[in-house]
Amino acid sequence: MNEVTISEEDRRLLGLWAADCAERVLPLFEARAPSDTRPREAIEVLRTFTHTGKRTGQLRSVAWAAHAAAREVDDPAATAAARAAGNAAAAPYIHSLATLHQAKHIHGPAIYAARARELSAGDDSGIGDEEVRWAIEHAPPAVRELMRQMPACEPGRSRLDVLRYQLDAALRR
Repeated sequence: MNEVTISEEDRRLLGLWAADCAERVLPLFEARAPSDTRPREAIEVLRTFTHTGKRTGQLRSVAWAAHAAAREVDDPAATAAARAAGNAAAAPYIHSLATLHQAKHIHGPAIYAARARELSAGDDSGIGDEEVRWAIEHAPPAVRELMRQMPACEPGRSRLDVLRYQLDAALRR
């Protein structure tokens, strides 16, 4: 198994991009669960990390809390939006081993944001594809370099697999 070269600056840049991706769909969650602040807190704590560069236990805790919020909300678009936030907060914790699992941590915020958008638009895949294009256009060079060090994902059958494959292939170019 290969090791990935990842600096703290890379983690910070990955966190900024992940927060930007997830934050775009946060209103979809908040519209369905206005009193549940866990996904927003995950993004806020992630943004603090991107400014301080210090990963703390709080970052991991808010990631888990956002995933719990995703399980508790009764709306598929809101669920995907909360998962985007949870994945975003967890992104700076990727390991230095080049595995498909670690690559999914990089993909997660963008693909769950894309899925949230398309679900909120009546399962319109064109909307999800647009969101993936946004994520690709806004990915910093550090994120692209991280992806190039990871194994490439294969096309799958689920919609999330299709979104992941689109994102993965484009980030490697």
